[in-house]
Amino acid sequence: MNETIENGFRKKINGVTNVYYEGYWIKCYEPPLDNLSAKKGLIQSLTRRLFNHMEHGINIPGKLLDDVRAAYEAEHDPRKKRVKGAMLAGALFNRAADIFTHLVELEASGVEILPENDLMHTCGQCLREALEFGDLVKHRNGDEGIDELWGEPFKAFIMSVDDFYESRYIKIAMTMKNIDQAATYMAECIKNDPRFPGLDQLILEYAKAARRKCETLRTDDDIFDVWSDFVVAGEEVTDFTPEHNASLTGDPLIDILAVKHMLKSGVRLIAFITRARTPMPKSTEKYLSECAQYKKRLC
Repeated sequence: MNETIENGFRKKINGVTNVYYEGYWIKCYEPPLDNLSAKKGLIQSLTRRLFNHMEHGINIPGKLLDDVRAAYEAEHDPRKKRVKGAMLAGALFNRAADIFTHLVELEASGVEILPENDLMHTCGQCLREALEFGDLVKHRNGDEGIDELWGEPFKAFIMSVDDFYESRYIKIAMTMKNIDQAATYMAECIKNDPRFPGLDQLILEYAKAARRKCETLRTDDDIFDVWSDFVVAGEEVTDFTPEHNASLTGDPLIDILAVKHMLKSGVRLIAFITRARTPMPKSTEKYLSECAQYKKRLC
């Protein structure tokens, strides 16, 4: 009789504390002390991560907030208005980070900062409004905006540090499930193709490396091995050399190029999901649709 494991249950695996969520054991980290300084560090880290994954040109300094808002409100072309709305989201985000930075500096100087402080309220408003405009911003692949990345800094602002860390473990479990969804489908497409023997297992190994990268912080001592393993596992998939099989009908060169494109797109998608550490449902749906078209041609 299988024992049901409750979400949030922790245990040591190979001497490392892991937490269980939605079928996955995820490496745990000790959260920092819950104070303004810790929240400042969290929001700054989340801000850098956000802009690293979003479309170019939206990292607008907070001091330009009024200017970019005026430009957004004056724009009538729908496509340009979306872009300017994305720039407004970036400026709001940076204004909140600027305020929080100065609040932490005041606290370090001995000034008590209470939750009802006007600047704290303004900071929260900026983050909330940035989240609203975040719907207009696209990921660098152009498919979706990853709303979760816009919501994380606001969650870090309103939640305790402990609760925020726990919420990230839940999101990482969902991300791992998304990684496995894409990799499993890609492997199923290729495993019966005699030109690519063993490639399906390399794809699943890439997913395993991606899950490990997803759970590992950049400050972890293991990151050097984890990142290099992840990159090399992806290269083993995209650089795989197919075997010639004369029994296949049609033009094998065109077929092979189509497969190589599918593999490269899949590795790229999993890399995007892994680095963002949040699911990308629109991009995944689009990719699985492309894989399904390949399967039809193979059959």
